[in-house]
Amino acid sequence: MSHSAHDLAAAFPEAAARLHALKLTDTHFQKLSDAYYQLDKAIHRAETGIEPTSDEHLETLKKQRLAVLDAVADMVAA
Repeated sequence: MSHSAHDLAAAFPEAAARLHALKLTDTHFQKLSDAYYQLDKAIHRAETGIEPTSDEHLETLKKQRLAVLDAVADMVAA
């Protein structure tokens, strides 16, 4: 369990410029990025006990975050 928030730049440090360009020009990427940050925030709050949740709900959030991260990885690689 991690008690620090993640961000896309940390997940893809070699693609910082690409992430920035996508955020400025691609509305689908903007939505994915926003979804990632919202999910990551919810996970971070649950893991730190700020907003307790069930283990099942936390796992669901983590799976959703991973799916968004996979979609971002595909866009970065394209």
